[in-house]
Amino acid sequence: MAWLAAGEGYEIALVEGRVTARSATGRTAGRQLKTLPKALKDHPEVDRLRRLAEWLDRHEAACVAQVDGWMVSSLPVPTELLARVWPDEAWQSALRDVAVVGDDPDEVGFLRDATASGELKVVNLDGETVRLAPRTVTLPHPVLLPDLDDVRDFAAELGIVQRVEQIHRATWRKPAELAATATEVRDYAGGVFPTRFSLAARATSLGYRVSGGYATCKVRDSGSGTEAAVWIGEPYYEDEMTTGALSWHDEDGRAVRLTEVGPVAWSEGMRMAAALYAGRKIEEGGDA
Repeated sequence: MAWLAAGEGYEIALVEGRVTARSATGRTAGRQLKTLPKALKDHPEVDRLRRLAEWLDRHEAACVAQVDGWMVSSLPVPTELLARVWPDEAWQSALRDVAVVGDDPDEVGFLRDATASGELKVVNLDGETVRLAPRTVTLPHPVLLPDLDDVRDFAAELGIVQRVEQIHRATWRKPAELAATATEVRDYAGGVFPTRFSLAARATSLGYRVSGGYATCKVRDSGSGTEAAVWIGEPYYEDEMTTGALSWHDEDGRAVRLTEVGPVAWSEGMRMAAALYAGRKIEEGGDA
């Protein structure tokens, strides 16, 4: 970003998301200062840059959240859309190296570029950079990828680091044997928290929605919407609280039998329940 004049003898700019000053005159001209001079702390240009930095942080977080939403929901994303947003550094950071699938569901590639003409450059699992021009692509949830361990090993060889947790996202496979009428999973029930507030706060900090007595996450799986929910207690309950059962509901709020829960919904629900349970209170000398 360009340096802007601010007060006598100083220039300011955003450097790595922080307002930074440098000398503009004398022998020290061009030298970047370690701290912002007191004379600049209330300068209008400094305040403007700070507000810009806050907006950029929110924009970056929104881009990551949107890409994560595409991946979790397995929604087709227009290639033209990716090409349009790619020049934006925040979008590019969120999208770079995400695994994508085009017209051939068996051809997985890591996204490296999106051109103005609508072509995508990806590195396929043979290590070759190829060009794709499908009308849409999907950002597959890792539980849907065949040979996931091989994909992870290949990503490690390439040194791939994803802003959106995809390839190395924790996954759970649905057991083959489930009771025909069962609608709840209690693998992560019973985690003790000091208060209901602390449990709800953990859910919120992990990015989950708290609604009534539940922590929830919505997933679009096999073309239909499903909401996973973990019981966290009635609002305003001030005493010790434990995590409850995990269940799934359809778009009309009806409980879904476990045998009918899709693979992505199952994995994401279990991921939420495990993440909540991991923050439980551990008694000294008790189980970890």
